[in-house]
Amino acid sequence: MNPEKIGFIGLGHIGGSVAKTIRRIHPEIRMIAYDTSAETLAAALSDGVIEKACDGVTDDFADCDYIYLCAPVLDNNDYVQRLSGILHDNMLLTDVGSVKSRIHENISRYPQLEKHFIGGHPMCGTEHTGYEYSTPYLLENAYYMLTPTDMVSHSKVMEFESFIRSIGALPLILDYKKHDFSVGSISHLPTVIASTLVNLVRDLDDDSETLRTIAAGGFKDITRVASSDPVMWENICVANRGQILDLIDAYVTALENTRDTIAGGDEDEIRGFFSSAKEYRDSFNISRGALHPVYQLFLDLIDEAGGIATIATILATNMISIKNIGIIHNREFQQGVLQVEFYDQPSYDKAVALLTRHHYTIYEK
Repeated sequence: MNPEKIGFIGLGHIGGSVAKTIRRIHPEIRMIAYDTSAETLAAALSDGVIEKACDGVTDDFADCDYIYLCAPVLDNNDYVQRLSGILHDNMLLTDVGSVKSRIHENISRYPQLEKHFIGGHPMCGTEHTGYEYSTPYLLENAYYMLTPTDMVSHSKVMEFESFIRSIGALPLILDYKKHDFSVGSISHLPTVIASTLVNLVRDLDDDSETLRTIAAGGFKDITRVASSDPVMWENICVANRGQILDLIDAYVTALENTRDTIAGGDEDEIRGFFSSAKEYRDSFNISRGALHPVYQLFLDLIDEAGGIATIATILATNMISIKNIGIIHNREFQQGVLQVEFYDQPSYDKAVALLTRHHYTIYEK
């Protein structure tokens, strides 16, 4: 059974996208929100996403079935104590933060909250922040991690899992510690590495900014996440510090091993190092070459029968060949549900113009 009323504390890029998605798919659900930005609340009211803007965590939230904590990771914890006083038996409390350990540990200090809390992490979003970047399709076919406490009933977990699936996402249930290790490995560490690499290149650059001038291709691809919001990453590094430090140590060891391999000069060993990386990387759903031009676009796509076939037909009838096509399930720092790759620039340019004329929202990289 779907909730009748949902409250949002924080309505930025992810919170706004969740709210817009719910409004699109379940227009009957009443929604209210509190955000520190009056402009955000005014925009959400104007868009018809919420029906009431609150000036704090007030009693307006007391009759909500679900409450979403969507403030920055560290700020979410400040609201937990306030919420402990307005819980009712059927209320479910969740969040959308990319780090789960800190909020689970904070929740454990309030036994009355533990049976109500299911941590959540939609694996989608971009390097942009703010409600203005939220969309009603951001969650479509994206992995959505759920980390229930041990005190939450199985029926409540199944109910929330069903709701997440109803809004187009793909729920995965994990222990919160395993979540933080997993996300730390494939999201947090890469961003730390990317930012470190960007700072290194900046420090190595000359007065003529030669490195900045020629930076393109693989360098831009591997460092794109370094353009993410610094405040968000400050929150993540503080909240997931232990896991990130352990992963950095593991990466330093791996980098030292790589250095030893290259220093040893054994051609077979060097080739084996790159071959193993290529083999594993190519096993991902959609491969992206770093050394050659990649002609690809991303677009929003409603999850409905024939959606991909319709796009393929539009392109095929206009003699445009597709090199690769697929759903992007993990869309952290990535806009668009569907990724389409072409063989050359003319095909790419023609496809962008054609799909735009058919009213698809295109995100170019």
